[in-house]
Amino acid sequence: MNAAVRATVRVGIYTGAKVYFVHEGYQGLVDGGDNIKLATWESVSMMLQLGGTVIGSARCMDFRAREGRMKAALNLVKLGITNLCVIGGDGSLTGANQFRKEWASLLVDLVKAGKITDDEARKSSHLNIVGMVGSIDNDFCGTDMTIGTDSALHRIIEVVDAITTTAQSHQRTFILEVMGRHCGYLALVTALACGADWVFIPEMPPDEGWEGHLCRRLADQRARGSRLNVIIVAEGAMDRDGNPISSEDIKKLVEKNLGFDTRTTVLGHVQRGGTPSAFDRILGSRMGVEAVMALLEATPETPACVVSLSGNQAVRLPLMECVQVTKDVTTAMAEKRWEDAIKLRGKSFENNWNTYKMLKCVTILFFNINVAIVNIGAPCAGMNAAVRSAVRIGIIQGHNMLAVHDGFEGLAQGKIEPITWTGVSGWTGKGGSELGTKRDKYEELCIPMVVIPATVSNNVPGSDFSIGADTALNTITSTCDRIKQSAAGTKRRVFIIETAGGYCGYLATMAGLAAGADAAYIYEDKFGIRDLEMNVEHLVQKMKTDVKRGLILRNENCNANYTTDFIFALYSEEGKGIFDCRKNVLGHMQQGGTPTPFDRNFGTKMGSKAVLWITEKLKEVYRHGRIFANTPDSACVLGMKKRALTFQPLAELKEQTDFVHRIPKTSWWLKLRPIMKILAKYNISLDTSEHAHMEHVIKKRVSMH
Repeated sequence: MNAAVRATVRVGIYTGAKVYFVHEGYQGLVDGGDNIKLATWESVSMMLQLGGTVIGSARCMDFRAREGRMKAALNLVKLGITNLCVIGGDGSLTGANQFRKEWASLLVDLVKAGKITDDEARKSSHLNIVGMVGSIDNDFCGTDMTIGTDSALHRIIEVVDAITTTAQSHQRTFILEVMGRHCGYLALVTALACGADWVFIPEMPPDEGWEGHLCRRLADQRARGSRLNVIIVAEGAMDRDGNPISSEDIKKLVEKNLGFDTRTTVLGHVQRGGTPSAFDRILGSRMGVEAVMALLEATPETPACVVSLSGNQAVRLPLMECVQVTKDVTTAMAEKRWEDAIKLRGKSFENNWNTYKMLKCVTILFFNINVAIVNIGAPCAGMNAAVRSAVRIGIIQGHNMLAVHDGFEGLAQGKIEPITWTGVSGWTGKGGSELGTKRDKYEELCIPMVVIPATVSNNVPGSDFSIGADTALNTITSTCDRIKQSAAGTKRRVFIIETAGGYCGYLATMAGLAAGADAAYIYEDKFGIRDLEMNVEHLVQKMKTDVKRGLILRNENCNANYTTDFIFALYSEEGKGIFDCRKNVLGHMQQGGTPTPFDRNFGTKMGSKAVLWITEKLKEVYRHGRIFANTPDSACVLGMKKRALTFQPLAELKEQTDFVHRIPKTSWWLKLRPIMKILAKYNISLDTSEHAHMEHVIKKRVSMH
């Protein structure tokens, strides 16, 4: 939430607006006084890495009564505030909408009571509202990700990883209960990301007789040589008759029927805490910018909206439509229309559920074709998750799955061996590449091929994201946090940090947004001596305020002459007597580490989608007992574009590629760079031509029978 608060304040100030903090949620709005304070640029400094919200939040009974809302309206009118930005869950946002609807009548009553003048009422005749959804459950329909969900997943996966290592040592069954009273998102993604044996979610209770089925599956896993069973339970899990299923119930069942050593862990509030992930900071920052734009463009006619993310595009949605669909899910669950509940949750939830179901099924079709998996290039976190799901889906489809060790060289030397279902157990959480990767030239082969982008640099044409980039981004961001923290006691210090990425500026730019950098030098955004001079001068000015630290990121190949050493020397010389400099080259630590929840989940979905595509292609090109495929669409890159996973022929992508620098010719994230500059107090113009228009939440008409 802090990233969203920071962005809203700074972009608001940048547009010339006065921005106020309302402390302690609606309670502060009702109580007024010191709870509503003018915000300054510096007042939101150094808060990106803090969890929770620095302006506080509170449940408020007063605001539920009209009288409380009247007090709130009075406080806003007196300060001349006519735009309200609300960050919260569906309850908070519904309250905001009601407040807005009543606004005119509240003012009439205030004038009658002599609390405000006609003139004051006229000046504040209309209240604009925009919402951002902050909720770790990701339970708000219409938004792919709510602020806080990714960080909660980070906490959960840290715990799962810690538990699985000890459970491997003793053969154990672990039952992990995660938050989600009415929404199974956290449980579902956790199950996908750790390869759980079973997941209980409120949207889709298990079939009748699930107890026997669960025990059979656990026993089956043990028989296949697995030392560990993991079961994930959402706190709102229930059976088909609406009776709760608790982690304790499952524990008793497993111990009684199987005699397995079983442990339960209820995560509780750990999930809400900790440092926000890089994704959440960037999401919060982008939403904050979009919220300010939505408020500035609002008219009395436009409905109150929420800003949210669809794929990786910022969108605006009518607040009450989202609230309605969110309520429809609850109704569907109450009426036992489980399939509808899952559909209403949205595309991304449905995809997660289908992938999970497929990876759990062990009924095997017979199609009997050899499919090999090979990792090429430098390893990155999340590759193993993709291989694991590809192998398992391939086996389900009836293929013989083969692993090629050590890249193309291994292929040439025949380092190929069959890989089995249990051969990939526990791979989801492993960093790097278990298959090994090497580079070399190869002859073209007339068989279906699919490339899954996996590189920390995120420089693959045809995909907005590549596996491994999110993990690297989090590593860089947490390192920047620590480095900034190290200067907490010292006065006036500037850090220059070199990031990886080849010629691609993705990591430097996104880490700049997530860590609050003053500048990020990249190859795609050309810069010269004038720019360097301006950046140094900007830091000199910054040091005159309360903020005594600077952070500069430099992509390793952004410029052959302006090296990290050169920039360090320049800043050191020009900053003499004003600030001192330190430099850090991050190096190979950016490739390592355990994959983040995003990379595990993304890898899992990419792996399964790739093999299903290959299966379909094989059916098309299978003639007279042999396979021959040489059309452009038989060799594709599977990429994430805007809102969907799509297959694009390699031949078409040639046009979009700068082969010398190994980057795409255009990159979606370049349009986020101005946001970083504005948040660092540069007075540049923000191109709002690509801003989000109001969209509608598509209501799927669902038959009742």
